[in-house]
Amino acid sequence: MMPEKVTVSDEIKEENRKIRFLRFLVDFSILSIQQGDLTLEEAFKRVEEVKRVALNLFPGKEMAFELIYRQRFERTIHERFGATSRIS
Repeated sequence: MMPEKVTVSDEIKEENRKIRFLRFLVDFSILSIQQGDLTLEEAFKRVEEVKRVALNLFPGKEMAFELIYRQRFERTIHERFGATSRIS
């Protein structure tokens, strides 16, 4: 049995799947913070959990996470809790 040949198209599809999953996870997490389901401490932990998943999906892309998602989370936490401290 011959191994399957992975094409560029397959790689693009996989990359798009990962991006969609990460977007879903971020949106779901932001909604849970906005709806009051989490305490401030839990909200901070949720952000770090999402970041961990993002880096597992896209190793070495920490700066991309910081630029794309960090501000959304900070803004959401500030709106919900009035917290001004930066998420670590």
